[in-house]
Amino acid sequence: MKHTYNKIAVALLSSLSLSAFAADVDIYGKANLSVQSSDEGEGSFTEVKSNASRIGLKGTHDLGDGLTVIYKAEFQVDLDGDSEKGDSITDRNQYVGLAGSFGEVLLGKNDTMLKQSQGKVDLFSDLNGDIKNLWKGENRMADTISYKTPKFNGFQVGVTYVAEDAVDAEDGTSIAVFYGDKKLKKSKIFASVAMDSEVKGYDITRATVQGKIGGGVVLGAMVQTQEKVDGSAEMDGFMVSAKYKMDKITFKGQYQAANFDGGDDKSGITVGADYSLAKSTKLYTFYTSFDMDSGEDQDYLAAGIEYKF
Repeated sequence: MKHTYNKIAVALLSSLSLSAFAADVDIYGKANLSVQSSDEGEGSFTEVKSNASRIGLKGTHDLGDGLTVIYKAEFQVDLDGDSEKGDSITDRNQYVGLAGSFGEVLLGKNDTMLKQSQGKVDLFSDLNGDIKNLWKGENRMADTISYKTPKFNGFQVGVTYVAEDAVDAEDGTSIAVFYGDKKLKKSKIFASVAMDSEVKGYDITRATVQGKIGGGVVLGAMVQTQEKVDGSAEMDGFMVSAKYKMDKITFKGQYQAANFDGGDDKSGITVGADYSLAKSTKLYTFYTSFDMDSGEDQDYLAAGIEYKF
């Protein structure tokens, strides 16, 4: 644990010295904590939960001639204090690379292109309703090389190569085509198609779309097929989401289904609302319910606060 804290301290202190010659260095983070009643099949219990709280540094350094260094070192911090020994601080995306007229190339630990292809369609990402609870593919992989082309008329192509890192392992690839702006600030529609090949033991195809339809309403949808590399554990699934912003309150809802070959069907529904106190801070509440054919049903009722800096 002491070694982990020292690693973060060195990284953050290094950013102060980097600021002397780097064009842009940011120390940033997010604290997200909720108090919730959780029922995972054996009765309900109350907990305070840290939801992917994090701290990191990121920046760029202009090398001239249209070439820029990009770097990030991000760590997840479990602010609830009940993590296993040595697990209260864990690695998130950490990379360095170059950007220019050719696009950008990054080396290190990073979200795969398929994971990035979801954009902002998952309205309950990092919470109990996160799509990763029913589907595969939400992978943050070490030993990766990632490349993204420049944007052409709103389109962009990205490729992640996952090195095998061992003699008896297999490498993997994750490819995606993106259209529009995932934050829906520069475009009214975001869409993507992505494929994983032999990434963490699975082959996956995913298509995503989200768009503004006016009146503060944003709708999204996603479809996915997945199977293990040996051809087993086939699944077809879909997800739909919707949100409506009214002054400082945003109402949200999401439904996800996972239908496995052989009849093992799973589904999850989440409804919730956010209340904006400031650009950096919001209060939120949500209710998530999972219906599992072959497992225990799960229910979560929560209220929390998120602060970004």
